[in-house]
Amino acid sequence: MKNGTTLSFLCAGAALAAFGVSALLVNVFERKQESRTPYFRVAGITESTGEPAIWGRNFPLQYESYLRTKEQQPTRFGGSLAVMRAPTPADPRNVTAQDKIAADPRLKVIWAGYAFATDFREERGHAYMLEDQRYTRRVLEYEQPGACLNCHTSAYTIYRMLGNGDIFAGFDRLNSMPYAEAVKLARHPVACLDCHEPQTMRLRVTRPAFIEGMRALKASQGASGYDVNRDASPQEMRSFVCGQCHVEYYFKGGGKRLTFPWSKGLRLENALAVYDEAGFHDWIHPETGAPVLKAQHPEFEMFSQGLHARSGVACADCHMPYRREGAVKVSDHQVRSPLLNINAACQGCHHSSEGELKQRVETIQARFTAALDIAMDALVELIGDIRAARDAGAGGSELAASRSFQRKAQFYIDYVGAENSTGFHASGEALRILTEAMDAIRRGQIALRSSGNRFPSRPQPAPGRR
Repeated sequence: MKNGTTLSFLCAGAALAAFGVSALLVNVFERKQESRTPYFRVAGITESTGEPAIWGRNFPLQYESYLRTKEQQPTRFGGSLAVMRAPTPADPRNVTAQDKIAADPRLKVIWAGYAFATDFREERGHAYMLEDQRYTRRVLEYEQPGACLNCHTSAYTIYRMLGNGDIFAGFDRLNSMPYAEAVKLARHPVACLDCHEPQTMRLRVTRPAFIEGMRALKASQGASGYDVNRDASPQEMRSFVCGQCHVEYYFKGGGKRLTFPWSKGLRLENALAVYDEAGFHDWIHPETGAPVLKAQHPEFEMFSQGLHARSGVACADCHMPYRREGAVKVSDHQVRSPLLNINAACQGCHHSSEGELKQRVETIQARFTAALDIAMDALVELIGDIRAARDAGAGGSELAASRSFQRKAQFYIDYVGAENSTGFHASGEALRILTEAMDAIRRGQIALRSSGNRFPSRPQPAPGRR
């Protein structure tokens, strides 16, 4: 009897073990099948499918995170809080971002006479990139070219439509259109089609300005005929698709052709050399007469000078980290600050606590912010000095050197200020640039005194962020 009971237990145990092994094998098989079929083609997608919701039928996990770019989550030194406002006929938004001009009046002095001095707000997520441009006072109160739209909408379908399938021809037409006319063609912020080929889902570059910019950059390095979509590695493409828009640029010639100033290299000095050689300026500063420049958002260029880029890290590794859904790796399309997602964005490489990593980043950003603050105060002082000399009767030849130094310092300060990592992408480079800007300001003031000018009492600069 005893032996019979033992045998029954052994049989039952063996059956349970066999069941467990079978269940494990079935699970492994299912996960392997999942990994072989990462998505199901529910909806047909072509080169004309610009609507992200249609792509979302095939890629619901990616689409779900894409929709979350609407969330406004600030960090200590960046990002946006939701600011409620009363809608108007000209601007129907009931939520927007913080007003940077109101927070830092020095910007009105630095950008005097330029559209940015009227309206400049904290950046928000990709979901708002079109509507925030459509309703900014910079386009409502100033005539702007259609070239402004290249980085604020899903432009690929617009290029194809305007160029009858030729994106370069469409690009030329969009650039030269008035913004008020061009924006009528815009339907969505950046969408799936802008970065993915619809049949294979491989990453691709769809912006002609980036294609041409990379060709010019590689030519300056001795490699002619470079085709980014043919020659770039998959890891490079994980930065290049972001670099289509997160870059410094200018509008070239009467056709306002969107151009990246990379023909001499990716560093700040290279861009300034291109502008100087072309005699380009964004506007004449009304208080000093200097032909000055407004930098945009050179994240790609600054990132390229930093440690992460030299280590082979791509933009998407930190801003769109993978997460695991069953057996499938899904790239997070919320596209946010890594500080809001440290575990996935940072700890795959950095084996420190979230608190330690956050403190490291904020230490870098705090040092940069303090240095930027000092440089902006100094620039406001230089502008005041040049204005005082001009008011005292100094001629153009006497002011020429100081205006040149204002141009350089203003571009350098604006370049790292407009770059949206608060110095983190290339911390050493950012501080070097601010040091060079301070030197240019000092030289500008010395040039004024060397010419024999004497200044009336200078008004104190507007209070900064200190």
